[in-house]
Amino acid sequence: MNYSFDTSALTKVYHHELGSRRAIEIFNEKGAIIRISNLAIVEVQSAFAMKVRTGIINQQWADWNMNRVFDDLAINRLSVNELNQSHMDCARSLVAKYGYTRRLRTLDALQLAVALDLHRRGLTEVFVVADKLLVEVAIAEGLAAENPEVNEQ
Repeated sequence: MNYSFDTSALTKVYHHELGSRRAIEIFNEKGAIIRISNLAIVEVQSAFAMKVRTGIINQQWADWNMNRVFDDLAINRLSVNELNQSHMDCARSLVAKYGYTRRLRTLDALQLAVALDLHRRGLTEVFVVADKLLVEVAIAEGLAAENPEVNEQ
């Protein structure tokens, strides 16, 4: 199956937390293709930096996990999709459509725009995201979505 991971789900593959079991299960599914945006790479680095600042992990552990991300990129375990102007336009439209009634943040809208584009091109079937609101918006936009934290609480 083809999956699109946003940063919240991707981070769970490399750092154990709520939802990691399911995220890793999907990631390791036989024949699975895991697609991410290039934005996710920067966001994962930022997520690990935040975990260091808050004392959840140390910098050595953060660096080790980022090296694991880079290793998966090097062996094409992760398929990276570059943000482009159409993604920016779609994200702006999503914020205009949902931002007044729901907390749809800029980076989430960009991640969703990439996932929707991949879905429209037949390159992803499920958007994996650990954010209840983003799951709801993705489903409202016609994209199957799964929150790896559900049923793990």
